Amino acid sequence: MFEVTMPQLGETVADGTVAKWYKKVGDAVTRGEPLFEVSTDKVDTEIPAQSSGVISAILVEEGATVDVGTLLAVIAGEGETFLPTDLREASPASPRETITATPSRATKRRDGAEGAQLSPVVRRLLAEHGLDPARIVGTGPNGRVTREDVLAAAAVQTQEPPDDSAEAPLSPIVRRLLSEHSLDPASIVGSGPNGRISRRDVEMAIGAPTVSATAAPGDEVIPFSRSRRLTAEHMVRSKATSAHTLMVKEVDFERVDTVRREHGGSFKEREGFGLTYLPFNALAVIDALRDFPHLNASVGDDELIVHHRVNLGIAVDLDGEGLVVPVLRDDASWNLSTIARRIRELALLARSKKLTIDDTKDGTFTISNPGPFGTLLTGAIINQPQVAILATDGVTRKPVVVTSPDGEESVAIHSIGLLALTFDHRAVDGAYAARFLVRVEENLNSLEWASRF
Repeated sequence: MFEVTMPQLGETVADGTVAKWYKKVGDAVTRGEPLFEVSTDKVDTEIPAQSSGVISAILVEEGATVDVGTLLAVIAGEGETFLPTDLREASPASPRETITATPSRATKRRDGAEGAQLSPVVRRLLAEHGLDPARIVGTGPNGRVTREDVLAAAAVQTQEPPDDSAEAPLSPIVRRLLSEHSLDPASIVGSGPNGRISRRDVEMAIGAPTVSATAAPGDEVIPFSRSRRLTAEHMVRSKATSAHTLMVKEVDFERVDTVRREHGGSFKEREGFGLTYLPFNALAVIDALRDFPHLNASVGDDELIVHHRVNLGIAVDLDGEGLVVPVLRDDASWNLSTIARRIRELALLARSKKLTIDDTKDGTFTISNPGPFGTLLTGAIINQPQVAILATDGVTRKPVVVTSPDGEESVAIHSIGLLALTFDHRAVDGAYAARFLVRVEENLNSLEWASRF
């Protein structure tokens, strides 16, 4: 037997939501093919099967949010027969493994909590409430004591009446969600033991269709999806955290366009996609940040944390459902071809929900690229905990005044665009940010791009 558990998708990720199952009970599954989709506050990603066999049990339904290590499903191998008595809880400390059912395990676990494995969360709650697991009736598989069982026992211990007026204990996650969305717990019907409010109850309340004060007959109210809601929360939190300041520089992209015209055809033939302005901007920014490290930083507790590795995030739109920021990790070998290829790979992974936590963590500076849509000026919101984000808007052909080497001025048609830097004024001042933008412009017009392929 092979136990499928909620994976640890990052050091700071404590739980995940089963967004979708790609298989149902009785289906055959091959090692490596997508088994289910997990949604966290960082990323949505597909999880492949770690073993071949037949899906014998699915224990967590779509939409449920559970702790890392929670048993989600069981895969039976060839010649194996799955029995309900084979179930046991997988915890973060017990990795996925192949297990074989034995009669002794079934016999050992008939007596409720005795002998059943306790998760770290259950052990912590038992210690916090001073409860003896032997005195708790477990409702999990084989009488296993679950978190809900402990919380229910704790509520009884405080002698709260088991009626609608009872105030069941709230988990830290539930309290945070209630606070962030200004929700009154009394307005939410809890589905847990003794009416305890679960995270799922709060999320359903947040996403429940409501008629706003401004809605009129015929208006459609569309609840935020999880991705949209997480993006919204991140944006609001960022505006409340940083002293956002916008600075814009007009940049002549004529030299970049010359390189694109000369090398674009061979680049597309070799790589299979077009050569855009984005890899030029990315390399120009990376070079500039090495001389302006205070923009490649984050704000701590009355301190600026300067990162000496430039991990460049590229904001990717998920077809209107939200944003995700995969990261290009510091690499001295970056050139136009490799950085363009990597940006494309990460964008495709993001839109197919195949990014991993490692693809999105440790970013130090972000580029938002609305330029392909022909935008004029974008004041992007800082990707916390970074201190700056650069928006690269549309490039258009315009008449400009150019000066020849002998000082003569004339009017010519060049490719002109705006670079818009949003920076945290707590971290740097305007002069520093302005010099950074000037350096980016200088890089775009002075780097030997022909040798950077």
